Amino acid sequence: MMRRVGILGGMGPQATILIMQKVLACVQAQDDRDHIPLVVDQNPQVPSRIAHLLEGAQEDPGPVLANAACRLVLGGAEAIAMPCNTAHHYAAAIRAAVAVPFLDMVDLSVSHAAALTGSGAKIGILASPAVRKVGLFDAKLAALGLKAEYATAEPAMLAAIRQIKAEGPQPAARQALRAACLNLAARGADVQMIACTEFSLISDAVAPEITAFDTLDLLVQAIKEFALNKDAKKEQAAV
Repeated sequence: MMRRVGILGGMGPQATILIMQKVLACVQAQDDRDHIPLVVDQNPQVPSRIAHLLEGAQEDPGPVLANAACRLVLGGAEAIAMPCNTAHHYAAAIRAAVAVPFLDMVDLSVSHAAALTGSGAKIGILASPAVRKVGLFDAKLAALGLKAEYATAEPAMLAAIRQIKAEGPQPAARQALRAACLNLAARGADVQMIACTEFSLISDAVAPEITAFDTLDLLVQAIKEFALNKDAKKEQAAV
């Protein structure tokens, strides 16, 4: 019997649809029952993470996300996943609100980056400027001897994210992501992570010669492993 995973979605809506599509595609199904059960809260009314972290908006997304996580658990979710990198800044509020596991995309990504390279490497982070401002990945990367590097053209990155939210994937956004990728490579980023789920929608814009991975794909894999109960014994031992 598969375990049900709750998706804290709506940040943005297209990214939530994308993770559902990826979860659908990650199993070889012969029938409906072979697919992973999800409970999805597609809530685009979550206060803006960018406005709160970059522009000083007073409305805090944390309590809204915590309440949504509680609703997902009431709906039968046995773990919580959130397909938004920036929103992981509020992960502590979610963890405090529910007793089920939180599948942490930041932790998954840091571990994967470390597995791809060695100590002292620079890890390029293709993300919202808010991710750099709060140092979402920095300390965890540093603990493994890695250094976070961010694109220098932050206004272009933010404009690309906002364009995707408003209009969907567009050529200008693809150009901005590719330029940022090449900029990071020129500054010695050995490995790069796509750490914005709007950019997950245009992941093919990353220069093919770059070693890169999408944080969303790691979350999909974690959802699959949890749903299939592969880590059940490990979780029980940790309790």
